Amino acid sequence: MATISSPGLGSGLDVKSIVSQLVALERKPIETLQTQKETLQAKLSAFGLIQSYTTNLLDAANVLTKADTWRPTKASSPDASSVAVTSTTSAVPGSYAVEVTQLAQSQSLASGVYTSNMATTGSGTLRIELGGWDAGRTTFTPKTGATAVDVVIAPGQDTLEAVRSAINAANAGVSASIVRDASGTRLAIRSINSGLENSVRITATADAPTTPGGPTLAGLVYDPPNAVPGALAETLAARNATGTVNGLAISSNSNVLSDVVQGLTITFNKVTTTPVQLSVQTDNTAMRKSLEDFVKAYNDINKYIRDQTKYDDESKKASTLQGDRATLALQSQLRAMLGSSSNASARYGRLSDVGVELQPDGNLKVNETRFTQASSSANLAELSRAFTADGPRDVEDGFAVRIKTLATQLNGSGGVVETRTNGLLASIKRNDERQKREETRVAQVEARLNRQYSALDTKLATLNGLNTYISQQITSWNKGNS
Repeated sequence: MATISSPGLGSGLDVKSIVSQLVALERKPIETLQTQKETLQAKLSAFGLIQSYTTNLLDAANVLTKADTWRPTKASSPDASSVAVTSTTSAVPGSYAVEVTQLAQSQSLASGVYTSNMATTGSGTLRIELGGWDAGRTTFTPKTGATAVDVVIAPGQDTLEAVRSAINAANAGVSASIVRDASGTRLAIRSINSGLENSVRITATADAPTTPGGPTLAGLVYDPPNAVPGALAETLAARNATGTVNGLAISSNSNVLSDVVQGLTITFNKVTTTPVQLSVQTDNTAMRKSLEDFVKAYNDINKYIRDQTKYDDESKKASTLQGDRATLALQSQLRAMLGSSSNASARYGRLSDVGVELQPDGNLKVNETRFTQASSSANLAELSRAFTADGPRDVEDGFAVRIKTLATQLNGSGGVVETRTNGLLASIKRNDERQKREETRVAQVEARLNRQYSALDTKLATLNGLNTYISQQITSWNKGNS
């Protein structure tokens, strides 16, 4: 006789697996939201790079808006070991005959002989002044703007080493050092800066010697009109650099002359016997580099946008920003700007006129022949206006001014980049909130399913027990009947 059986009932019911599979189905919307978030984050990252590329374009265009960019110069010397030269944008192209008759020199003083570094000099106060001596060393004229410095030599701190350190710490325009020559140890004092107006006068208010006939600060004085035996002696006289530029006599406190010829820094390195011919020319290489830096910055952003908006027919896969209207609008604005005309220059109305040409792939390229012609001395003023002019109307703005303005707007408040970035951030935030709500819902569903299937498992366990009891009764009944 057949028996009642229920396979899988009671403890055989895998409640955990059943609930897990049902919950997995409930989580499908969350997985969809997570995929959407990954897409939004990829777009946000892409726009972050677009912002960076736009900033690079802005910086490169800003260089081209400066008038100095379009008048760079380079200076050269055929004998830099004698006369070296550098130039700035204010230098005028030409040649300059420079002759050096004397190099600038700092004044140097030396004390009498001391027995050692630890020999005492006497205490008191040294007053150090910068200025100029007349030819006979009878009159001292303090240097304009300089202030006398008092150096206090305290009792017990008057060794040669201590005095040296005190002078150097005073920032009085001189440096002190200890020199050992054939006769013994001396204190050497030298003007930090060269030139006649950086000569030195040193006077002293000396304390009485601690022992009769002992050392006093009189040995560290340099004041020729009031000279005393054993005072500092001049070992090198202060001198100005002297020479000629195109036959005109020049004199300078320093061997580096930055105010003799406008825009030039001329360095005297040694006395010459014949004039050195310095040359100053327009530096077309520097101009070209500034322009190529701009071209590269534009090509970088153009290529990035092109790569991020393309669709690969072979793989049937769209790039991150494919179809993104904000990105396409930005690309369109940049291309329209490059193709627009300007009244800033009477000669160069378009970028292509100066050699910056748009290629089929949207990139820019510098036409060597056209740019060389545009950057010649005869055309340089017009080339500068074509890029730098900032007129009362947009059509009168130079190319670089326009591009700088556009790049600023694109990255600025309310611009395409900021607006799209903020929109993506808002979408990500909404996505996170929806995921959070879905997680709450799924957790509630999971809890409900666990309760229901646990109850079912308990009920099935009861039925399983009843089934066992009935089976036992039937078995017993069958035995009784037989």
